[in-house]
Amino acid sequence: MNVFIIGITGGVGGLLARKLLSRGVNVHGLVRGEAQRAEWAAQDVNATTGELASMSEKELAATFAEVDTIVFTAGSNGGAKETTKAVDGEGVEKAMAAARAAGVDRFALVSVLPEAWRERELGEEVEYYFAVKKNADIALSRSELDWLILRPSLLLDEPGSGTVSLGPAEFHERIARDDVAETLTELLREPRFGQRILELNTGSTPIRDAVRANIGER
Repeated sequence: MNVFIIGITGGVGGLLARKLLSRGVNVHGLVRGEAQRAEWAAQDVNATTGELASMSEKELAATFAEVDTIVFTAGSNGGAKETTKAVDGEGVEKAMAAARAAGVDRFALVSVLPEAWRERELGEEVEYYFAVKKNADIALSRSELDWLILRPSLLLDEPGSGTVSLGPAEFHERIARDDVAETLTELLREPRFGQRILELNTGSTPIRDAVRANIGER
């Protein structure tokens, strides 16, 4: 397997890369500078230097030449509208188009639960972030790609438990980034995604079993 991670320098993306490497998967990624490229190269990752927002579709497609799966984990996390639009919105659409141009069929997108933070009063930029993420989900779900949309709960930087609750609809609570990355790793081991949306929360089911119940052998 050859996996390209857009967002490899982020929390989930970095954990995913290391988990895939430990399983013998060839990992590629997009980084912003030479120092990051060298750091990942030392870990046997074929990293390309570039800015997602400023790269053309053709340039991005060229980086996908040797891969069979694209995982989009990048995100603005509700920051400035300009960044959200460029990364979470236009970035996803550009990556989808580049995937088609490069002949890559499998495309996994890490999105967000639509109920996230609805118990709070959200600011304008965060509301915009949710709207853009929703539009990206819709665009991918209407594509001809073999796509997967994974919507995790509130992300935490803590050790993973190895157990989750995974399904078409889940409660919004909290989940360790490590468990999200492990779930993605197991999902990527399935031969096809089957064009589905899965939501992910903390739970009591071993990750491999949860994945098999939703997408693998039953």
